[in-house]
Amino acid sequence: MDTQRLRKITQQFNGKTVMVLGDFVADEYILGKTSRISREAPVLILQYASRQIVLGGAGNATANLAALGATVIPAGVIGDDETGREVTRHLKQLGVDTSLLLVQRGRVTTTKTRIMAGGRHQHTSQQQVVRIDRGEFDSSWAESEEKFLSALDEKLNHVDALVVSDYQYGVLSPRMIGKVNQIAKRGQRIITVDSRYRMLSFHGVTAVTPNEPEVEESLGIRLDDSEEAVRAAGEKILERVESKAVLITRGSKGMALIESGGKAEFLPVFGTDEIADVTGAGDTVIAIFTLALAGGATLPEAAQLANIGGGIVVMKRGTATVSCKELESALRKPS
Repeated sequence: MDTQRLRKITQQFNGKTVMVLGDFVADEYILGKTSRISREAPVLILQYASRQIVLGGAGNATANLAALGATVIPAGVIGDDETGREVTRHLKQLGVDTSLLLVQRGRVTTTKTRIMAGGRHQHTSQQQVVRIDRGEFDSSWAESEEKFLSALDEKLNHVDALVVSDYQYGVLSPRMIGKVNQIAKRGQRIITVDSRYRMLSFHGVTAVTPNEPEVEESLGIRLDDSEEAVRAAGEKILERVESKAVLITRGSKGMALIESGGKAEFLPVFGTDEIADVTGAGDTVIAIFTLALAGGATLPEAAQLANIGGGIVVMKRGTATVSCKELESALRKPS
């Protein structure tokens, strides 16, 4: 790994402009301290301590890009509720233009509520007890669709890359996916895609960034731990998506980059494999990978930087971001 070269690439992040198109999610954390077992049912009683909302989904990808110095144009939909207003406030605090964050009346802002329990002692770590999801799955809105189609035509000539963050909450309708594919076939923009359920619907994009369970679900297979199996699966995805590369995140096993033309590189996990929290790690990975490509990195160089960033962010509790300072500090450490 040429750390000097990678550090030069990170210095190109500042000033790059990236559009993030996708499903903006509010990650809500309700923190409590374990009190006792309920007499009503065999469940814990938690004493409420605090509530926190952070950006999730496309919002977390936006936050990571902003933390890395990029100018970000988010395009998505939120509801006309207090949670939606909190999402907007968070984005504005990042200095992000929210003019394409559309508010839909009657819509519930997609929210993932995690109930976190800890002991009464100050240093006891919080553990997730249950998650509650709210939002309208696979529900597109014609009005926002038209605005996003126009925005892609108007904005893409002024951006360095497009990140697609698709959780199938309605922004990436079939018509929108078709538009992304149409733009991708021109080959004039870096387009990276993180799609939870519909990765194989995208065609001609620069790269897709699934994790191993998403690979298994999309191809209808079960992966073993062998590099040969991961490589074969990556090649099948490349054939179907017709992208330049697929970057597969593998948890404690690191990452695999499979490029068109048969090249494959397996990157061991950066740092320790004692992971604190994987929530939102994929957003960090696609943000760094995309910015690195926009900064002139090769696909393997972009994957190396994304792997480092992923290793840093999974050591943080909850949905988190990685900064250029953290990347550069990691690159200075002896390997």
